[in-house]
Amino acid sequence: VQLQASGGGLVQAGGSLTLSCAASGFTFSNYAVGWFRQGPGSGRKVVAGISKRDGSSTYYIDSVKGRFTISRDNARNMVYLQMNSLKLDDTAIYLCAVDTDMEDIKSARFIDHWGKGTLVTVSS
Repeated sequence: VQLQASGGGLVQAGGSLTLSCAASGFTFSNYAVGWFRQGPGSGRKVVAGISKRDGSSTYYIDSVKGRFTISRDNARNMVYLQMNSLKLDDTAIYLCAVDTDMEDIKSARFIDHWGKGTLVTVSS
């Protein structure tokens, strides 16, 4: 199982970034996918999640609702996080992860597989 996040970088507050997560080595469509972030001195926290198969169900934490959009492309084994109106507090390492249970994604517990992260830095 491999998950590789990319697309991070330095952006000014109010700007946008799109993160990508490439999956391989497993049947991607059978898993829910989550984006998580880890700030300095803090643990991993869920940001957004999308259900397995058709991705018809999505989940966002309150602080990113209306600004972030998660989507998946099962044909390409990819998941994306479109981030708009970025704020200083969004600065973190962003990681993608998969789990057969969407509730595990929402709780950030018992995650099946974690990927490597990509750093997002929002400047003033």
